[in-house]
Amino acid sequence: MQQHLLEGNDSENAFCYSDPYWNGSASSNTVMKEIEETVGTHSVSNKSTKTIQQETISTTSAGEHTKLTNVTATLEMKPLWEEFNELGTEMIVTKAGRRMFPTFQVRLFGLDPAADYMLMMDFVPVDDKRYRYAFHSSSWVVAGKSDPISPPRIHIHPDSPASGSQWMKQVVSFDKLKLTNNQLDDNGHIILNSMHRYQPRFHVLYLPNKSDSIDAGKQNFKTFMFPETKFTAVTAYQNHRITQLKIASNPFAKGFRDCDSDDW
Repeated sequence: MQQHLLEGNDSENAFCYSDPYWNGSASSNTVMKEIEETVGTHSVSNKSTKTIQQETISTTSAGEHTKLTNVTATLEMKPLWEEFNELGTEMIVTKAGRRMFPTFQVRLFGLDPAADYMLMMDFVPVDDKRYRYAFHSSSWVVAGKSDPISPPRIHIHPDSPASGSQWMKQVVSFDKLKLTNNQLDDNGHIILNSMHRYQPRFHVLYLPNKSDSIDAGKQNFKTFMFPETKFTAVTAYQNHRITQLKIASNPFAKGFRDCDSDDW
């Protein structure tokens, strides 16, 4: 399984559930298939929507592997995320793919230093609505029902797999992750619908060694959501205050003028 996931270039760090791997060589007993089935790719709605009002959430049930029991994650640049969230965070999506700012970064604690883990992210719709920005009131309003859900993908951190000690020694940054609105994207980017709201999810996946068989009754992954990281996908910034904050806080803000627009 590890070899399949790590083959190829960086563009293959995101995988679509509908590709041949998921439907063919991946059986229901594989760890990655378990993530697909248990974590799911449906909207964060009803009971789950109430859950994401908490400050930081671990969504995995109590039946997790002992190698994950003490794992916690903290969001880096939390004050900046909160500042954006108060305004209503917007993330640019382009056909070529655009990196996120703020970049999703976390610190991990409680991993087994000698065990191997994979880290990954996916994005789920916050609700089943499409939005538009009302300039006269400087606010987002519901414009109708959501468009068909984009093909769900998981972005695997390019340093995966690595030992717990490696992951815990420094900030984990998902700075290679790109967002696109191209439904036919074949570069491995995360596909999102413009003018829809999304909640990023962060997953820690424990990889058992040969002497540690997978316990069918235990989950081998742990999921974290940080409510302040939710955002609306846009093709151009709608709220001028978001534009101003991005320019003021982004070290690559000159990209608005003379940098590669495909990167930021």
